[in-house]
Amino acid sequence: MSPGAQIRALAARVVWQVLDQRQSLKAVLASARSEIDDPRDRALLEAISYAVIRHKRSLDHAASRLLQKALPRDDAITQVLLLIGLAQLHLMKLPEHAAVSATVDAARLLGKAPRAALINAILRRSLREGMAVSDDFAVHNNHPEWLVKQLQADWPEDWRNIVRANNQQAPLWIRINGQRTSREAYAASLDQAGIAYAIGTLNGQSVLIDPPMMPTRLPGWQEGLLAVQDQSAQLAADALEISADMAVLDMCAAPGGKAAQLAACNPALLALLDVVPERLKPIEELLQRLGLAGGNTVLHACDATQALPESLPAQFDAVLLDAPCSATGIIRRQPDVKWHRQPKDVTALNQLQWRLLKNAFRVLKPGGRLLYSTCSVLKAENALMIEQFLTQNPDARAAPLAERFGRISGAGRQRFPGEDGGDGFFYALIERHEP
Repeated sequence: MSPGAQIRALAARVVWQVLDQRQSLKAVLASARSEIDDPRDRALLEAISYAVIRHKRSLDHAASRLLQKALPRDDAITQVLLLIGLAQLHLMKLPEHAAVSATVDAARLLGKAPRAALINAILRRSLREGMAVSDDFAVHNNHPEWLVKQLQADWPEDWRNIVRANNQQAPLWIRINGQRTSREAYAASLDQAGIAYAIGTLNGQSVLIDPPMMPTRLPGWQEGLLAVQDQSAQLAADALEISADMAVLDMCAAPGGKAAQLAACNPALLALLDVVPERLKPIEELLQRLGLAGGNTVLHACDATQALPESLPAQFDAVLLDAPCSATGIIRRQPDVKWHRQPKDVTALNQLQWRLLKNAFRVLKPGGRLLYSTCSVLKAENALMIEQFLTQNPDARAAPLAERFGRISGAGRQRFPGEDGGDGFFYALIERHEP
C-alpha cells in the first residue's frame, strides 16, 4: 500500500480512538505521530484528524444523506473512513483522485476490504452532488446541542461568534523569555530567519507566528529564548504583581506555561503543585530549558483540595489557581472537547473548583492576592462561581483587573476565543481582608 493509504489508515485510527473510545486527541495524535518519519506526513495526519473532529456533525450529516441506509453501529471504522474522505475532498480540498484512492486503500489496510467499494462510491457521489448542508445551527456549526444552548443562555449577544471562533484553527502564540532576550531582539532574529510574525497587544512578551510552524524550529528554542503560550494565557502572572520577597503558590501548575512566568518574576519561594506526579517532569524540563529552575522553586505532587505538604509555608503572599475546567474557551485547540464534555461534567468540575478555591483562599495571607482563572467561557465555572464565593466569604473582596483581561463578567473579566487572536479565558482577582 502507498504511504498515502497508511496515513489515512492511521488518521482513521486516531479519529476512532477519539470519537468512539473517548480518548484525548492530543494524546492519541502524539502517539500516532511517533510512527511517522516524514514531517509532511505527520502534518497531513494532524490536518486530517483535526478537520474530521472539528467538523464531525456536518460531516456526519453529509454522510447520512449520501448513504442509502445507515451503517451498523458496530462498523464505526467505515463511518470514520467516510468522514475522512469527505473532509479531504470538501474541507481540505485535496486532489480528488489521491484522496479517494488512498482512503479506499486505507479501508483494506484496516480490514474493511468488503466496504472498499461502498466508500469509493459514496466519495465519488459526493464529488458529483456536493455535501448536504443542515439548516440546524448546532449541526451546521459542529457543536453539541447542550453547549449551544448554554452559550445562548450565558452570552445572548455573543454566542454565535463564540461558536464560529471555536471552529477556526488556533494560531501559534509564543512568549519571549525576558530573562534571556527582549521581544525586540527576538523579532529581529525572526526577521533574519524570514519568519512571518505579529507583535501581541496584551502584554510585552507575546508574539504571533503566522503562518504557524513547529515551535522547535524557531530561532532560540534550544537556548530557551521562548515558550509556547497563548496570548490570553500570558495575562495571569501580570495580575498577581509578584515581587522578590513573596512566597507564591501555583496550585494546578501543569502544563507549566503560567508557572514559568511566575518563576521569571523570581519570587523568594515558588511552590508548584499538581495532582498527577507525571505532569511535574515536563514543568521541570520547561523551567530548565528557560533557565528558570532555581533553588527558590519547589515541585510537589499532591491534591490541592487537601492540606498542603508540611514542608510548605502555612500561607502565601500570592496564589494562582488555574482551575481544572470544561476547556470550552480552547475548543479551537482541542476540538474533541466538544464531543467529550457533557453537562454533568460541568457540575462535577464546579464541585472541584469550589474545593480548590476554598483551599486556595485558606492558604492566602491577609493582604494577599489570589487569581482564579479558567480556560472556560461558561458562567457556572466563572462569574457565578466567584459571586458565590464572595458571598460566603466576607473577608474576600474582588480587586479590579485592567480592560485587557477581557470584558466585565460579574466580579471578573472574560475573554472570548478569537478576541485579539487569543483563547477564551476568565480571570478574577481576589484579595483577603479582615472580616
